[in-house]
Amino acid sequence: MISQIKKFHFVCPHCGRAIPELRRPALTVDLIIELPEASNRIVLIQRKNPPSGWALPGGFVEYGETVEAAAIREAREETSLEVTLRNLFGVYSAPQRDPRGHTVSVVFTAEGRGELQAGDDAGAAAAFADDDLPELAFDHQKILRDYFLNKNKVAV
Repeated sequence: MISQIKKFHFVCPHCGRAIPELRRPALTVDLIIELPEASNRIVLIQRKNPPSGWALPGGFVEYGETVEAAAIREAREETSLEVTLRNLFGVYSAPQRDPRGHTVSVVFTAEGRGELQAGDDAGAAAAFADDDLPELAFDHQKILRDYFLNKNKVAV
């Protein structure tokens, strides 16, 4: 019986039975922030922590927090901008999208206000046009390709 319990991480407080660890993806948010004064540019941050590189502002949703509140908090922490969320852009959930583990990202478009400056775990923050994007971490190249394709569609 003891060897079986060692395979499990939790024990039911009521009956004492071993409960297997539940593996679930972590929930994250990412933001595509446009600045009104920087036409057709979006905000990216340069990550201080691994995985390194440029990325959309974003991060993990905290327990008890809505994805909308997490997006606003992460934007403020990483870019010093106040944002107004415009739309839910999409959900990206490929198991390999984050080298640290399986994450599901809820991606929002937003408008940013204030002075753009790096904060929290961002080493730098800057606005980029779609034709001048740096190499991006995670699956953010795909997210932005989808975004610019959608944004630049011409209605017929």
